[in-house]
Amino acid sequence: MADQLVDSSFTAVINAPIESINIPEWAFNLSEAEYQSCSPAHISAAKTVGADGRRMSINVEVIGGSPMVQHYQEELSEPHHLILTSFSDVFSPTGRLTLHVHWELSVKAIGSNQCEFTNRVISHATDEMMKGLDRQGISYEAFKAQRQPHSINHNRSETPLFAASIERAALGVGMAEMVH
Repeated sequence: MADQLVDSSFTAVINAPIESINIPEWAFNLSEAEYQSCSPAHISAAKTVGADGRRMSINVEVIGGSPMVQHYQEELSEPHHLILTSFSDVFSPTGRLTLHVHWELSVKAIGSNQCEFTNRVISHATDEMMKGLDRQGISYEAFKAQRQPHSINHNRSETPLFAASIERAALGVGMAEMVH
């Protein structure tokens, strides 16, 4: 793998006891509507199982005007810590590129009924992406400069909404009940 494009990490508070939180169960049972409620950039989500038997989350979103299809495979799966990796397709105006994305979600107790949720996303260029940029006449530095602020802002905005969704799941409260 080539250079790191982005490493962003944001936190938010979940008002639920840590014993009631199970991030993998939340992530792999997230409805499409619930996924969409976590960002206006979220288009669709589904789950499946990869050829090797590991759970996968397929997410479609638009970051910085470029649609992305992410094929997240379960790498580490513990109730309070989930690591997913994906070779994600990015559809830019000049063509399709592939990034390697590491998505890490974790919680730690900060009180008897409160947790700190961390949403960390690290993306790297792939060799295929670098060849694609070369074919398109785009420098890696220009792509990185354009991509980085959009990715960071996306993570910043979705983190508190993911935390709220995890909180609803931990407390057994659906989205409709939160509106009333």
